[in-house]
Amino acid sequence: MAKSKLSEIELRIKNHTPPEINYSFQRSVSYSQYSIYTTCPHQWYLSYVENKNPYQATIHTVFGTAFHETLQKYIDVMYNESGAAADRLDLETLFQERFKETYSQEYEKTKEHFSNAVEMREFFDDGVAIIKWIKARRNKLFTVRKVKLLGIEMPLLVGLTKNVYLKGYIDFILYDEDLQKVYIYDIKTSTRGWSEREKKDDNKLAQILLYKEYFGRQFGFDVDRIEVEYFIVKRKIWEASEFPIPRVQSFKPASGKTKRRQAVEKMENFIKDCFDEFGKPQVKSYLKNIGESSCKWCPYANKPELCDKTAVSV
Repeated sequence: MAKSKLSEIELRIKNHTPPEINYSFQRSVSYSQYSIYTTCPHQWYLSYVENKNPYQATIHTVFGTAFHETLQKYIDVMYNESGAAADRLDLETLFQERFKETYSQEYEKTKEHFSNAVEMREFFDDGVAIIKWIKARRNKLFTVRKVKLLGIEMPLLVGLTKNVYLKGYIDFILYDEDLQKVYIYDIKTSTRGWSEREKKDDNKLAQILLYKEYFGRQFGFDVDRIEVEYFIVKRKIWEASEFPIPRVQSFKPASGKTKRRQAVEKMENFIKDCFDEFGKPQVKSYLKNIGESSCKWCPYANKPELCDKTAVSV
């Protein structure tokens, strides 16, 4: 069977040469860095400049990593082989292996357990339930005809300044040959899905808007031909509901020119506030964003020697 001709975007991806970062005087930042900064600049400073951040593993991050890798394997086989081949995968065993391996890897970093057998069993059973739900509805969730998989964990490396780069990985990207459009997907694991408040959180949505903008820049692809979507999986559903509740929540945020410009400007302000012209982190006093939402999960919330919770900056 003859291979189909590579599309415009496939050729650009194939021929793309990523920039080389000289870490002796250049650096890369991630979206997670930016996200911490938007939550509290002082927390970012303590974590990424002072390196005070104590390592914190949780069962939620273990579940998220294991489920991401399992779902990505399913999608890879689905598009590169067939839907039937994907359905033949023993995803439950794959998820179990990745779940155990990821927990062990996190445990080895601190030699401290952060979960227990009962909780781990609950999270594992949740993952299996989601997998079964997705497999039973594969044809409704994924379109294979005339759609290609461009990549899984597609790397982004884009210069924000001369010496600072944004480095990220896109969960999976599809290309519709008929519409000649790229579809960027970000997988999110959630307890019960995203609320309306979360769907309106600009800082939460900035990640996929930035990925859309910078994917277009990296590959010289028309950003108006890029769509974005959050693929949100729910661990828990309300079993007593009289209507079936889906395990997967699709959310497509507004990603037009204005929204992208706002996200890019905030990212640029982060770089300007935190790094000098040579790409070095600026050692100074940063704003302390004191409040219930920002302090609740902060690793420095109960460390007055690191944060006195006085909302001032110099």
